[in-house]
Amino acid sequence: MSKIVKRTLQFIELFAEEKRPLSLSEISRLLEIPMSSCFDVVQTLQEQGYIYELGHRAGFYPTARLSELSSIIAEHDPVTLRAGHTLRALRDELDESVSLARGTGQQATYLLVYEPSHRLRFMVRVGDPVRALHATSAGKAILATMPPDEAKALIDTLTMEQLTENTITDAKQLLADVEQARAQGYAVNREESVMTATTVTAWFTWYRSTYFVTVAGPTFRVEPRLDEVVARLKRACDELANPA
Repeated sequence: MSKIVKRTLQFIELFAEEKRPLSLSEISRLLEIPMSSCFDVVQTLQEQGYIYELGHRAGFYPTARLSELSSIIAEHDPVTLRAGHTLRALRDELDESVSLARGTGQQATYLLVYEPSHRLRFMVRVGDPVRALHATSAGKAILATMPPDEAKALIDTLTMEQLTENTITDAKQLLADVEQARAQGYAVNREESVMTATTVTAWFTWYRSTYFVTVAGPTFRVEPRLDEVVARLKRACDELANPA
């Protein structure tokens, strides 16, 4: 990644994390970059109208321009326009976390995340990659949608960290789980990445790309109605793959 682009993104993310005006010295310290480099980025963002200085030595803060542009971009996101209504309806009906990720080869990135009304929830963030292929339903779904020989070869190279007492750490067992997911059209994670959390992932194809939809929530809520969750999830994927 370009160093300039990376630093600019780090600046934006830093303000989102800190939620307060920041001085040049604070930005330099928090991002661990030289003051001169920090000044160059701040000056450019200020000239382009993306940040402003509250007052002399009072710190810098983003203007509303970034938010306005982000809103326009989000409103016209083709994935949101296509999938947003269906996934929000899925979230509302099940009242559990629902997320959408797009697969690229052996990886996938979360594009949409809809939160439930419950405080107790299992969440990922937009822009996060799918992690722990061996221990998440989205990870196992990625493996299930790969050609079988490629999936087996990748499984043999995975470092399967023991995340919980239920994590699959044996390659043969994981391969069997992935083959089952491929056959049934969905993958399940039963407290394999986080204790007390169960997640289910199904998938659909759009523009010759694979997209993964995950329903996630506390085990005590998801497990008793797993059949209902699976049926509703697969129906949502069918709707997204074959819009009326």
